[in-house]
Amino acid sequence: MGGPVTVNVIAPDPVLESGTIAALSGSPDVAVVTRDEPASVTVVIGDDVDDVILDIVRTTRASNHRPAIVVLATNMAPAQALQTIASGARGLLWRREANGDRLTRAVLAAATGDCTVSPEMLDRLLDVDGPGRSDPPEGGLSERERAVLAMVAEGRETDEIARALCYSTRTVTSVVHDITHRFRLRNRAHAVAYALRAGLL
Repeated sequence: MGGPVTVNVIAPDPVLESGTIAALSGSPDVAVVTRDEPASVTVVIGDDVDDVILDIVRTTRASNHRPAIVVLATNMAPAQALQTIASGARGLLWRREANGDRLTRAVLAAATGDCTVSPEMLDRLLDVDGPGRSDPPEGGLSERERAVLAMVAEGRETDEIARALCYSTRTVTSVVHDITHRFRLRNRAHAVAYALRAGLL
């Protein structure tokens, strides 16, 4: 990537903003800039994912430099998580899980176009229709595709996914390519967002 990823932080509460900046400042892989400076990634923080937070996500994403967005929230129901992704976020974490290392990973993943969803939040999203869901309709995802895409949503790199699932990196790359091609999606982040919205995972 050629140097640290620039990141800024936006929060309605200045205490939350300061704490998040401090957490990110400990990593040599990111360079924290002020909220008024252009950044590759913007971290948006709030207690609830309400209209204020969603408006910040949309407005920031639509700005001239179009940063990737990572959202931290105290409370986020599955419907709110999906709405946040649809608004342009590429990372979703609960604040209680967002230590410096995990937050930095989400920022770095967002900077490269990947999407990160915390494992617990992903479980809730996958269970949004309740247990015992029927098999996906024609045009859905296979079990292998679900497994790969779920790990992409966690922000895992291709080689990590390959090791965890005992596939080759070529197989993982091929699975992701097949998904994006079949559904005419732009990239991995778009694939995760589409699959979550469509209930394919």
